[in-house]
Amino acid sequence: YIEYIEQELPPETPQAFGMHPNAEIDFRTTQCEALFKMLVELQPKDTAAGGEGADTVQSKVAEFMSRVADEAQLDQNKPNVEDILNKLSEEDRKPYQNVFIQECEMICVLIKEIIRSLAEIEMANKGELTMTEQMETLMQNIFVNRVPPSWMKLSFQTTRSLGSWLDNIKQRLEQLNAWKEDPTKEPYITFINRLYNPQSFLTAVKQVTARRDTVELNKLYIQTEVQKRWYWEVNDLPKKQSGDGAYVFGFQVEGARWDPSGSLEESEPKKQFSVVPVVNCKPVLLVEGKEEKNVYQCPVYMNESRGKTFVFIAQLKTKHNPLKWTLAGVAMILDVEGVSDGFPFGKEPAQ
Repeated sequence: YIEYIEQELPPETPQAFGMHPNAEIDFRTTQCEALFKMLVELQPKDTAAGGEGADTVQSKVAEFMSRVADEAQLDQNKPNVEDILNKLSEEDRKPYQNVFIQECEMICVLIKEIIRSLAEIEMANKGELTMTEQMETLMQNIFVNRVPPSWMKLSFQTTRSLGSWLDNIKQRLEQLNAWKEDPTKEPYITFINRLYNPQSFLTAVKQVTARRDTVELNKLYIQTEVQKRWYWEVNDLPKKQSGDGAYVFGFQVEGARWDPSGSLEESEPKKQFSVVPVVNCKPVLLVEGKEEKNVYQCPVYMNESRGKTFVFIAQLKTKHNPLKWTLAGVAMILDVEGVSDGFPFGKEPAQ
């Protein structure tokens, strides 16, 4: 029987379960990354054991401190919440403003903790403080390029490595600092993948419409209309009035690809994610029993771990049976490792 199974039955493939061959590549890649992370954690962490020229915990921590202070300039770039509040009157405090103020407050708390804990480590290395277990844990995490648990508690939900996480903080600060110049206005295009709480932003979108049309909030849902423009093509987007939704960017399809014709199609070989153009998240009155044909109800998650990071259900047009994409586990992800503005670093389309 064993001989017959081994010789006559075809090997299992993702296609047998309705998935794309890329699923196996992703699985093997995840296995390799887990293995190499384990090897990095097992390697020597001091100069004597690692040999001359090898990276040590101290050298890695010093390098990261330099990035935080000189490259990212977190302390200088963090938004001043008090200044923002002084620019806003009571009438200016609308749903969008409340969301961005909360975002500023949360990222300031994170930056304050990063700077405080790194300053303590620097003082301990100089002998001005006693090295504690918490400091050693922080240094070990920096050495293996992993976000320390004490920072993760104050961080946005992510699966990024430490270096990519720091780059992402810079991008989030860029959006908040651009907004704070005139906080009475909301950005014409919001990078939803740069928000701590994208659900809060989508609720604000519904609140604006609910107030304008005098509709109960729980009777509205977010309908997604994918445009054919990218975030830098602002002038080519259809003009809309306040309450007609919000233009957002930062969605990436996993398990399929978004075709320029305006529908879901099979993934290209070896391409795990497909960037979706600007999307208009428009509040629409909920009608019970209504079924939309040729539309896939696509779950949106904050990061690649999916699970508890669910955000909302988006509607994507498809020429295929929507059950095909359900079986393939197709979803849209906001925060993806090694990605800048939705595109892999160095692979952004020509603007």
